[in-house]
Amino acid sequence: MDAVPAPAADVLERLRALCLALPEVTERLSHGEPTWFVRGRKTFVMFADHHHDDRVAFWCAAPPRAQQELVAEAPDRFFRPPYVGHRGWLGVRLDTHPDWTEIAELVTDAYRQVAPKTLLQRLP
Repeated sequence: MDAVPAPAADVLERLRALCLALPEVTERLSHGEPTWFVRGRKTFVMFADHHHDDRVAFWCAAPPRAQQELVAEAPDRFFRPPYVGHRGWLGVRLDTHPDWTEIAELVTDAYRQVAPKTLLQRLP
C-alpha cells in the first residue's frame, strides 16, 4: 500500500527549502501564496493551494517545450497552470507522492530560466 501523501504544510516546507537554497532568492506572498523571486524581482516558483481544485502543487518557469513534454508524459503529475501556462510555465503536483529529486531539478531549471548569468555561475 502507498504511503499517505504529506500534508500541504509539509510539502510547502520542503519546496521552500529547495527554493531558498538557490543564490539570492527571496520569498513573499503573491496572490495569497508563497512565491519565490530571484533578487526580489523575477518570479520562478509559486506554491499553488488556493484554486479550490483539490490539488496541492506549484507552478514554475520551465524551459521551452518542457511543459508540453512533461504534461504529455505524466498528466497525473504535471499540468498546464492557469494564468501562466500560456507562457510555458509548468504545474507540478505535490499531493501525489512527489519525487523530491525530480522536484529539486525542476526548481533549479525554473531558477535558470529567470536568473541573471552572474547568479547562474554560482550554481553547482
